[in-house]
Amino acid sequence: MKKLLLLAICVFGFTVQSQAQQVADNALGLRFGGSNGVGTEISYQRGLSENNRLELDLGWSNRDDFDAFRLTGLYQWVWNIESGFNWYAGVGAGVGSIDRYNDNDIFLSVAGNVGIEYDFDFPLLLSLDFRPEIGVANYYGDDLGFDVALGIRYQF
Repeated sequence: MKKLLLLAICVFGFTVQSQAQQVADNALGLRFGGSNGVGTEISYQRGLSENNRLELDLGWSNRDDFDAFRLTGLYQWVWNIESGFNWYAGVGAGVGSIDRYNDNDIFLSVAGNVGIEYDFDFPLLLSLDFRPEIGVANYYGDDLGFDVALGIRYQF
């Protein structure tokens, strides 16, 4: 029985090791989504370990009826699916400002993130993700927003 348990642990360990994902040190690009009215975001990812990273997204909007910007930070876990395909999940928060009809307001939100990405052999990363957000202060109030986005990032 002990040998069978030891064999199971070894097989599990080799499986986890073979699916380890090497996260790039840095990635910079754009995240094209609705972003709850803020629009396209400049996206930066910083690798923290072999399968964890920090993502910072800065979005802004300059429309006729309002001006807004938002900075969102997410801590993400990355898992390899197969070849260059990975999936990831994360949690974070956002802070921003909105100016509607000359009424300025700062807002806070908490966010989750889940997505799939493809890491090419050259330094390009394409992703498709889903980010639910809930406002905790001011403009967002208690609203729950959903954002689906396509990300294109250069890795270095």
